[in-house]
Amino acid sequence: MSDAAVIQGLRQQLKSVIVGQTALLDRLIVALVGGGHVLLEGPPGLAKTTAVHALASAVSASFQRVQFTPDLLPGDLTGGEIYEPGGGFRFVPGPLFHEIVLADEINRAPPKVQSALLEAMAEHQITVGGHTRRLPELFMVLATQNPLEQSGTYPLPEAQLDRFLFHVLLDYPSVEEEIEIARRARRATEGHVEEAVRGVIAPSEILAFRRRIQDVYVEPTVERYAVELVAATRDPGRHRPEWRGRILAGASPRGSIALLRAAMARAWLAGRDYVLPDDVMALAPDVLRHRLVLDFGAEAEGVTAGAIVQGLLAAVPAP
Repeated sequence: MSDAAVIQGLRQQLKSVIVGQTALLDRLIVALVGGGHVLLEGPPGLAKTTAVHALASAVSASFQRVQFTPDLLPGDLTGGEIYEPGGGFRFVPGPLFHEIVLADEINRAPPKVQSALLEAMAEHQITVGGHTRRLPELFMVLATQNPLEQSGTYPLPEAQLDRFLFHVLLDYPSVEEEIEIARRARRATEGHVEEAVRGVIAPSEILAFRRRIQDVYVEPTVERYAVELVAATRDPGRHRPEWRGRILAGASPRGSIALLRAAMARAWLAGRDYVLPDDVMALAPDVLRHRLVLDFGAEAEGVTAGAIVQGLLAAVPAP
C-alpha cells in the first residue's frame, strides 16, 4: 500500500468519528508525521478527547490519558521507585511511558508537574532518582485546556508552550454538524464513538514517514520567508505601528524550526517533495500564536496573538 493510501486510511478513520473539525484533523496528522506535540483549546464537548483517542487507536499506539489536577505530583506522570520486600528498589513506569499521551486540562497541574512534563516533551526522557530513562521513540503529547473556566489553573510556562508544535483553537460545530454528531452518539456503544476506530497504521510506519519528510526540499526564498515571518513577531510594530510595544516576547528560533518542519510535513502529506509558501502561510497561525507574549494593554484591548500573526501574514511579502 502506498504512503498516500495509508494516510488516506488514517484520515478516514478519524473522520468516521469526528464530524467537521477539518483543521483539527489536519493538524493532528501533520503533527503525528512531523514529530510534534499539540495543544488543543476549546469549550468542553468539542471532541478533543475523542479525537485523541481515535488517533491513538488508528495508529495502534500505546495510549494513556492523564487528568491533570492541582494535587497531581511529578511521580504521577513519570512513575517512581518502590521498595521491594527482598531488598532494593524497583522502578514502576508512569503514564509518560506510552507512545501517545493525552494531558487533559494541562493547565490545572502545578509547576513541578509541568517541569517533569517539559523534560519529557523536550528531551523524550524523564529523570527519577538520579536515573534518566528514555521514552518511546514515537512519543507525542496531546494536551487540552478549557478557555472558559480558569479557577484552579496555572499558566503554562513559556518554555513549555514553546515545545508544542501547534496550538489549535476549536469552535462550536454548525447546526448540521451537531445533528450528525448527535446521530452518531446515539448509534455508538454507550456513547463512545471512538471504539469503532480500527488500527490502520503502525508506529514503525509513522517513524518511517518522519524520516522521509527530511528529504522534502525547502527552497531558500521560502526558508527566508518563514524566518522573516517569525522574526517579525518580535517587533510587529515595524509592520503595524499600532502594535508597537504590544509584544513582550516574540517567537524564538525554535518557532522558525517548528514552522519549517510543519510545512515540510504538510507538503509531504500533499504528495509534494518541496515546500510552497502556502504551506508556511496555512500553518503559521497555529505554529506561532502560543509563542507570543502580549503586554497587559494589548490583552485589555482584546488584541490577540492570532490577530497579530494574521496581520503579519498580510504584511510580510511572500516569495
